[in-house]
Amino acid sequence: MTVRLDSSLAWKTATRLVATNRDVLIAIAGVFFLLPSLAFSVFVPEPQMAPGTPPGEMMEKIADMWTASMPLLIVVTLLQMAGTVTMLIVMTDRARPMVGQAIRRGFLALGPYVLAQIMVGAALGMGFLVLVSAAALTGQQAIGAIVIIGAFIAMIWCSLRMALVAPVLAIEAERNPVQALKRSWALTKGNSGRMLAFFMLAGLLFAVVYGLAMMLVGVV
Repeated sequence: MTVRLDSSLAWKTATRLVATNRDVLIAIAGVFFLLPSLAFSVFVPEPQMAPGTPPGEMMEKIADMWTASMPLLIVVTLLQMAGTVTMLIVMTDRARPMVGQAIRRGFLALGPYVLAQIMVGAALGMGFLVLVSAAALTGQQAIGAIVIIGAFIAMIWCSLRMALVAPVLAIEAERNPVQALKRSWALTKGNSGRMLAFFMLAGLLFAVVYGLAMMLVGVV
């Protein structure tokens, strides 16, 4: 039996959990999101472009910047992934773990989280490549455009179906990435549209929390 997502209830629950744990969440957001982002902006400044720089040269400089900053970008991404799981643990664990315990559990879940994301990314990337290659063989631009649009829609849908991997790792303490993906797939059945709307609202809420964290440290 498919469980329908009650977007209103989910939103009320999310806002209540954030409000209840506001101070802790702001501190965690500062450590795992704000500080890494600041470090990245300091150590990887945007390349300076002289007026009239050709577009090709601009793209080359930007590509070189991202290539050179890839190690730091990976570290920042891993910290943010661990921070996401940690925040979910703080908000949902009824045992009320200490912040240190939540952080430890967040890092323990990082490995399965990364593996799950790699598997999803590889599957989506391969599927997209196969579809686009097949469309290119037809030699018809209209077919190619339709296939590309359809592939992007399918990728968004699949991403929504796999969006609960982090909550499964945090709340259910699952450590098998394959089982976490299966669990996310089962939980999101029939709820893709509702989840898209909910995540848009949740993204706005996260932006508010992130903004508060930056205000507290005097960035804004």
